[in-house]
Amino acid sequence: MEQQTQDCVTLTPEAVAEVQRMIAAEAKPEGKALRVYVEQGGCSGMQYGLVFDEKRDDDREMDCAGVPVVVDAISADFLRGSVVNFSDDLNDSGFKITNPNAKVSCGCGKSFEV
Repeated sequence: MEQQTQDCVTLTPEAVAEVQRMIAAEAKPEGKALRVYVEQGGCSGMQYGLVFDEKRDDDREMDCAGVPVVVDAISADFLRGSVVNFSDDLNDSGFKITNPNAKVSCGCGKSFEV
C-alpha cells in the first residue's frame, strides 16, 4: 500500500512536550509511536483514542517535532487535518483533538459525529 505523504494529524507544542514526557516514563519505549485512532463510541457516535503502540503494515507514519505518530488507514480518513493539543488546566486537562471533519464535537473533545 502506498504511503501517503500528507500528515493527517499534527501535534501542538504542548502535546509534543506531554508525549515526550510520557515516552520518557515508559519502561520500554523503543519502537513505540503515538497511535491516534477513532472507533465507534462516545457521546457523539465516534470517539478518539491515543495509545503507545508499534507500527503496523497499513499505518500512516508522521513525525511531529521528533514524536513518532502512526494512524491506521481507516482512522486517517476521519482524522485528516486534525490537531492534537494538551492542556493541564485545572478544569480542562488532558489531550483534546480538533477535527475539521467533525460535524458535531462533544464538549469533552473526545468524541465527534461525521
